[in-house]
Amino acid sequence: MPVESLCVHGDSPGAVAAGGWQLIGRTDETLWNEDWDPPALLSPGMRVRFVDQGC
Repeated sequence: MPVESLCVHGDSPGAVAAGGWQLIGRTDETLWNEDWDPPALLSPGMRVRFVDQGC
């Protein structure tokens, strides 16, 4: 899976590991950087709006 992929899953942490991928798109934004504090751009409960770019 490309690093810029966005995946959505439910409350089960094993959903991704079990192959329950629900890929909805990709982004050019950096979502994770170990040098950041916290390292993730998004946090649980944060609202995100997905927009179709007609790719």
